[in-house]
Amino acid sequence: MTKPASLWPALAKALALLVLTKAAHAQHETGADVFSGEQYFQNYCASCHGAAGNLIVGVDLGHGAFRQPYTDAELKNIVMNGITGKAMPATPNMSSAQADEVVKYLRSRAVPSTELTGGIAERGKALFAGKGNCANCHRIAGMGGRLGPDLSKIGVTRTASHLTESLLEPNKEVQPNSRYFTVVTKQGQRTEGRLLNQDPFTVQMLDTNEQLRSFNKRDLQSFAFAASPMPSVKDQLNEQELADLVQYLVSLRGGK
Repeated sequence: MTKPASLWPALAKALALLVLTKAAHAQHETGADVFSGEQYFQNYCASCHGAAGNLIVGVDLGHGAFRQPYTDAELKNIVMNGITGKAMPATPNMSSAQADEVVKYLRSRAVPSTELTGGIAERGKALFAGKGNCANCHRIAGMGGRLGPDLSKIGVTRTASHLTESLLEPNKEVQPNSRYFTVVTKQGQRTEGRLLNQDPFTVQMLDTNEQLRSFNKRDLQSFAFAASPMPSVKDQLNEQELADLVQYLVSLRGGK
């Protein structure tokens, strides 16, 4: 049956609207998949891997670092069925669609691989205390500065790849408990340091003299996050020295 010509413009408009709606829905699903995948990860995986995905030695799911390179299909199979003979259990209550979204979330957390090999921890230890000037700001086993985060267990929570990236590009990803902060009082006094806490009314920080400071926001003319004072080692250490330093940091797991 031939449709009247007057109906074709309306049908064409409806078809175009349907196509646009589907395209918009597909675009929305891209972001939603990652968000849903994170929720499923927290529900099913975080009890063993931790909320940040870094509680298992040698695995940093929060930064897309696995024990070996897996395809998406292999990763999905592990998420659903576990690994035979290993501590990784199956997840019987997880659907195939949920596993797909977990994989998308884990892939979204990946960082570029800049991992170096051939480092020697003992040489890295000497670099940390000497040429690298790391101990000026960071503490290990109670020794060193306090302006930067304590690195006594950094090898548990960070992979060699992530540590290498942090040393080369310190401001690329700064952890919340390591953010630097600047406040200026109404009298013009400027203070910088590591932010410890802030709420709607106050700011607490460790200033550059390693003194605890607290400010009422009503007494400040400005306050804001600042760039990390940690310098890049690009022009300070050669490739071998960087590999040694990273190897030392990876070895730090809270022991004596």
